[in-house]
Amino acid sequence: MAGEGSVFAPSLEGMKHVKSEQGEMLTKPFLDVCKLILPVIDKFGAALAIVKSDIGGNITRLETKYSSDPTKYKLLYSMIQEEVQAKTAKGSSSCTNGLLWLTRAMDFLVELFRNLLTHQDWTMSQACTDSYSKTLKKFHGWLASSSFSVAMKLAPDRKKFMDVISGKGDINADIDSFCSTFSPFLAENHKFLV
Repeated sequence: MAGEGSVFAPSLEGMKHVKSEQGEMLTKPFLDVCKLILPVIDKFGAALAIVKSDIGGNITRLETKYSSDPTKYKLLYSMIQEEVQAKTAKGSSSCTNGLLWLTRAMDFLVELFRNLLTHQDWTMSQACTDSYSKTLKKFHGWLASSSFSVAMKLAPDRKKFMDVISGKGDINADIDSFCSTFSPFLAENHKFLV
């Protein structure tokens, strides 16, 4: 039933459309799925505000490029290939950079939800800090890392959080599907971006 599921229901539905019949990653459906994950991040409140604004900014950057020529940029990697040829891919405001950071932030979230499934006894802070150290930390400078540690003190109570995101769905099953379905897309992005 629509609207009955957990906060993951919309993104799980969206993931079915991320690839073309030829198995190519489509720009708009991929960005839409990332957008549908933002409400989940909202539920963390202030703890993940930095992560959320980062993700939002990178989605906007990629969407703006896509909107400039939806036909040309129908496939997610077409913008990247164009920048690589133009030698602008390494620029900090490039779409290549945007996709890289968007993918890294999504890795962090997948890892975080995996932790919540696997380590039922961990606090939210523990789950967040562990995912952070496995994913984003190595790319962050000292300042970003310290901001993150401070933000973690604002992490919501785990049980309350789980209740909020569950809705009427089976939250553990949804988290599991989210992680297992979304991870291969992220892995593919990394592979391409290398």
